[in-house]
Amino acid sequence: MYYCFGCKAGGTVIQFVMEAEHMDFGEAVRYLADKVHMPLPKQVDAAREAQERSRRETILALNRKAALWFHERLYAPEGARALAYLHGRGLDDAAIRMFGLGAAPAGWDALTRRLTEEGAEPQALVAAGLSVEKGGKRFDMFRDRVMFPIVSAHGAVLGFGGRMMGDGQPKYLNTADTPAFNKRLNVYAANLLRKSRGLRRVLLVEGYMDVVSLTRHGVEGAAATLGTALTPDQARLLKRYAPEVWVAYDGDDAGQNAILKALDVLASLDIPARVLVIPDGMDPDEFIRARGREAFEAIAPLSAPLYRMQRARSGLDLSTEDGRAQYAIACAAILRGVRQPVEVENLLKRLMVETGYSRDVLVRQMGAAAPEKPAYTPPPRREKLPEAQTPLLSDALKAERTLLALLSAGLIGAETVDAASFSPGPSRQIAEALLRGERPAALLERCEDEDMRRTMLAVFSEDTRVREDEALRVAADCLEQMRRGWIEERIRTLTADLSNAQGHDKLMILQEIKALGDEKSRLRTGRKE
Repeated sequence: MYYCFGCKAGGTVIQFVMEAEHMDFGEAVRYLADKVHMPLPKQVDAAREAQERSRRETILALNRKAALWFHERLYAPEGARALAYLHGRGLDDAAIRMFGLGAAPAGWDALTRRLTEEGAEPQALVAAGLSVEKGGKRFDMFRDRVMFPIVSAHGAVLGFGGRMMGDGQPKYLNTADTPAFNKRLNVYAANLLRKSRGLRRVLLVEGYMDVVSLTRHGVEGAAATLGTALTPDQARLLKRYAPEVWVAYDGDDAGQNAILKALDVLASLDIPARVLVIPDGMDPDEFIRARGREAFEAIAPLSAPLYRMQRARSGLDLSTEDGRAQYAIACAAILRGVRQPVEVENLLKRLMVETGYSRDVLVRQMGAAAPEKPAYTPPPRREKLPEAQTPLLSDALKAERTLLALLSAGLIGAETVDAASFSPGPSRQIAEALLRGERPAALLERCEDEDMRRTMLAVFSEDTRVREDEALRVAADCLEQMRRGWIEERIRTLTADLSNAQGHDKLMILQEIKALGDEKSRLRTGRKE
């Protein structure tokens, strides 16, 4: 395990690799297994798994060769038109090399013939989406296009996007899903996101050229979906690289409507999101080329609820009573889903000014309005561990954590302690799990609640500095301190109840307070015994 005493981050070795290298769980496991030459657990169908892995590796190798060939063609006579197009869009050769941009010639089968001559199997080229087979003939999938390689976070060429040079359709053509590529699981420029450190936000845009142009002008953290609306898998991928996602789709109506769907997906996964509205209906590429980086970075991001409110206003005439009423009702439904009270208050003040309705009316409308139905509903999550119910005295809390640290380190046996000795909440839950024989690393892997996770990390990383022959004595001291903390808390509760008690009840409370005081005195003086 690892633990940072400064920022309190921590977890298992797998979680460390996930955080440091921006990997998912499976990638981190494979990375570590390769480092220590440890075989992964065998699949149920090992032969099938080996066959699929071989197909994937073959496709990735072909894609890499194709990407290099496309890039070479860009600077050959047949790529002159594509190169002129890229230069005309404001790209220099450094940007072209950074993204590995290329050109697919106008001929029918130039790439297919080249790779076949190098030994590629025709069916493998079809499986990779580089060739198409019709009527017994094979020809190139991409012809007369500017080529954008789609590169994974770890540098593998997964597929391609191609922009038509002429008036043909479709304007953009993407590699279809293959054993090595699923456009719903990947984003464009993931490799550059992984190399960035300390990103405060990922900038999600619509097109390849938006990403390339923004990066060319020095804007970090840009990525794009691959011809689809934002998917939950893509959103989770983006969350690896920055704490927030800023959506900066095109300024036309289609782009603005797509923003609402993206916000639904991000909200369903609890990923903080903001929106950049590009002025004058422009897309990010057009805007930054026309007005520069400073003007782009000067665009103030809107919070997701404020953007939704602005979209709700579209098409309504707020100079009429009916328009104001419709707007107020729509915004009340939006505000009902806002979690932060401060943000709700600020948006309510704005809505009061815009509609003329009082705060009381709008708050009551929030209670009556049905929340907007999101475009994406996530699967149910595993039940989270509940948070602590009652705060402990600091000494008692220290004693509990020391006792849990001894238990997790195996310095005392399960017969030494009882889970009921711990206060209700995280400490008792951790104790129950350890007493069942669960390992600390396994508990951390399974825990989804961030508060509980921090508590576990603090406990499991505690340096007890106790020899095995002293562990029982330290455990006894901890149990005594925990009991003393419970007694003090109980006395405070009874004392508070005393003012409202009368007759027999008051006598019973006084007797219990006295008995607890006597027990506390015995704990203090009878330690040696």
